Amino acid sequence: MATVTSFTEIQSRFFEYIADIKYCTMITVDKRNRPRARVLLPIWEVVDDRPVGWLAAYKTPVKTAHLARNPHATFSYWSPRQNVVHIDTVSIWVDDPEIKRDIWNLYRKGSPPTVGYDPITYWRGGPEDPEYHLLRMEPYRVQVVRGTDLSARIWQSDNA
Repeated sequence: MATVTSFTEIQSRFFEYIADIKYCTMITVDKRNRPRARVLLPIWEVVDDRPVGWLAAYKTPVKTAHLARNPHATFSYWSPRQNVVHIDTVSIWVDDPEIKRDIWNLYRKGSPPTVGYDPITYWRGGPEDPEYHLLRMEPYRVQVVRGTDLSARIWQSDNA
């Protein structure tokens, strides 16, 4: 296992694996510290040389309660080739209409280009649909594992 000092050192493999795998498991914890998993399709971008994730989602009671109590969530990608990406984050709901429109369009475009979808499939009212909610994920630790040799590379933010 190797630690890298800059996300740019693992960025290409991060996006390569996410583009290949697409869906991930999001893990939160409940009030009794038990994990809860669900499969979702977040999108990722790089802002100021750091990864930032976005999740268009329904604000379900379980997800909302878990994140209100503990905003830490892990997003885990796995392929049968044993390529893996684990992303430990602080996740917060975003209500800003302009950001919601921007991310709506990012989902339509895809980020990386092969990951995304047209959100109108789920939210018929477009980015103003009252059921369309947005979660911003701020990673503090990213681990990328190449399955052929199980080599792991880890990036951590300065405040991890």
